[in-house]
Amino acid sequence: MAGRIPQYFIDDLLTRIDIIDVIDHRVKLKKTGRNYSACCPFHKEKTPSFTVSPDKQFYYCFGCGASGNALGFVMDHDHLDFPEAIDTLAGQLGLEVPRDESSQKQRGPDHSELYNLMDRSVDFYSRQLKQHEQSPRASHYLKNRGLDQQTCQHFAIGFAPPGWDNLKKELATSPEKEQQLITTGMLVKNEDRNTIYDRFRDRIIFPIRDSRGRYIAFGGRVLGDEKPKYLNSPESPIFHKGKELYGLWEARQANRKLSRILVVEGYMDVVALTQQGITNAVATLGTATTPEHLQRLFKVVPEVVFCFDGDDAGRRAAWRALESTLPNMQDGRQARFLFLPQGEDPDTMVRKEGAERFVERIRNEALSLDKLLFRELEADLDLTTMDGRARLAKLAQPYIGKLPESLFRQLLLKMLSDHTGLDTHYLETHFQENTQTREQPVKTRPEPEPKHHDASATHDAYFYGDSHEPAAPYDTGYEQTHYPPGQQQSYHSPATATPRRFHNPQKSARLATSGYAIRQLLCNPEFALEAAEPLDDLKLENDSDSQLLIDLLQTLKKNPALKTSTLIAQWYGTEKGDRLKALAALDHGTTAHRDEFLETLASIRKKTGLNHQQNQYKNLLQSIQNKKPGQLDEDMRRQFRELQEQFRRQKLGVDVDTPSDTQKK
Repeated sequence: MAGRIPQYFIDDLLTRIDIIDVIDHRVKLKKTGRNYSACCPFHKEKTPSFTVSPDKQFYYCFGCGASGNALGFVMDHDHLDFPEAIDTLAGQLGLEVPRDESSQKQRGPDHSELYNLMDRSVDFYSRQLKQHEQSPRASHYLKNRGLDQQTCQHFAIGFAPPGWDNLKKELATSPEKEQQLITTGMLVKNEDRNTIYDRFRDRIIFPIRDSRGRYIAFGGRVLGDEKPKYLNSPESPIFHKGKELYGLWEARQANRKLSRILVVEGYMDVVALTQQGITNAVATLGTATTPEHLQRLFKVVPEVVFCFDGDDAGRRAAWRALESTLPNMQDGRQARFLFLPQGEDPDTMVRKEGAERFVERIRNEALSLDKLLFRELEADLDLTTMDGRARLAKLAQPYIGKLPESLFRQLLLKMLSDHTGLDTHYLETHFQENTQTREQPVKTRPEPEPKHHDASATHDAYFYGDSHEPAAPYDTGYEQTHYPPGQQQSYHSPATATPRRFHNPQKSARLATSGYAIRQLLCNPEFALEAAEPLDDLKLENDSDSQLLIDLLQTLKKNPALKTSTLIAQWYGTEKGDRLKALAALDHGTTAHRDEFLETLASIRKKTGLNHQQNQYKNLLQSIQNKKPGQLDEDMRRQFRELQEQFRRQKLGVDVDTPSDTQKK
């Protein structure tokens, strides 16, 4: 049904649903103190590390890091998209999901007519495979490829008969329908000749579905050796080939608990593998594997295996797939690469050796990502020499730099250390320095002041600003890993980290951090009512959490009774939602610390004010350093003296006036 699901309904649904009931219905939970536990359904384990908190209405796995609320669990466990998960939970409570039809205009154009035409195109091609006078040719081709009728029906395989206007005559019953068929790429308009004709002619047709099972595009294969062998639908309002995967919807329907997906290169490979009982294969649609493909796959399964020919083209394709995989290699995920004998593809291989032997080949011969990475990087290097080992470290840096901060990244650094003999700490530091050199502009010391300026005072104030210690990264309650600028922070796994209690006497280093304030709010949302206005004063430079803190305060001021799970649902699928999930999964303690929270806000405001003054001073210094004495007006001199005085007071520990949260009451 079209229309946006109102936010009030989502909030009410999450308030009424019990995450224990939702998860226990799918995974048997055991009571362990205040919480419940089980073996994680998202990765294989023998000892339970999956914990569900009835108080927070939140789950977390200490093994693979999976976390979220009831809605997120249903989406990940049942492989559903957001609206489908809402429908599932609502159905569990006997509720009907309302849709805001007025929001349809805001969401964009309605493509229901395009989807309808694609459905009718599927029906047309299916009928032609059975009824057209040329259909025996197509049926004979499919039988020679080892496909039976059941498999053809499973994938809705059809036949586009010879001729330029078969589909056009059937579906283009009006100028509007004709234009819609052109929009979806089913018809082609030749502007030079002013003609319109069928895109697919004399080809076996493979319909392509999206994640919701809707037909969005087609692929066509010739019956002989004509070129091009494969022809795909062009990009359209409902089809984006860099994101879609052939066979993914069918694989999810055939396997309720997918643990691995096999990525192959062609439609026939997917269909042939399914015919032999291997129902977890997908294929890209005429493009190399993209990061968007990997994002979609890793939302469904923890392991992706790429299958390529063993020739040079296959090696190049595997390397492109590896590069797309690196940014998505979070802990708990695995990528492997299988190379078939030269001249073979999955279609011919599985028919030759059978499904059992093919699966065994995947299990025994597929290379892990780290092995393929180092095999290719070391191919032309002599690691018995120092320059060879130095070259390896240089070549590996950009690829390790693409990895998110994780245990996997640390293990890869350890492997590089083993191969080069360089200490892991040195490699990390060296990579960080190189990253800083590339990403940050070089700071230059200001030119010496003309004699008519008070150079000593100028330089003292300028370098005092630079001499301050940098803002401490936000505190999460766990020891932190330092990382190159621009990369996402991550934290040692709670299973191995050294936890610090939420109330820590030595807290001064973390009191000016937005992450600390967010953690307090997630535990005590009523604290938001005590935050002083304006909230924009909490916006810190180089602190990605500060805007999230402001948004969270604005939301909780309106409704301080919102639960953590409801807050995460409001930003589900966004960077903010992922960050809230990460913070909510950590130990908050059980005691509310109002004074600490207000002190944190006050510290952030003070730091914001200091940053503002530093920027003012640097801008003023830049504007006056090349001026002659006669060019300095009294107003500029006054500003300069005031800023100097503010810096002097701060250096002596004298507070500069800032909005106060601690004095609000």
